[in-house]
Amino acid sequence: MRRAVVSVPSNISEGAARGSQKDFIRFLFIARGSLSEIETQLLIAQRLGYIQDVGTTIELINQVSGLLGGLIRHLQNR
Repeated sequence: MRRAVVSVPSNISEGAARGSQKDFIRFLFIARGSLSEIETQLLIAQRLGYIQDVGTTIELINQVSGLLGGLIRHLQNR
């Protein structure tokens, strides 16, 4: 889970530094995939009883995923 959490901002940063819009979009998709991984791992951890309520965290993940989706759409339509 730590790897996926670190992967989100790292991929956004790396994509922005690549210099091409195509690469940036690709890395934004990777960051969104990492968010999905985090969500899945949190839900599994909750079901296994390792953590309690993950509702607020899942909401934040969905918000960030939506923001990334908006940025991706904006860049694709340029």
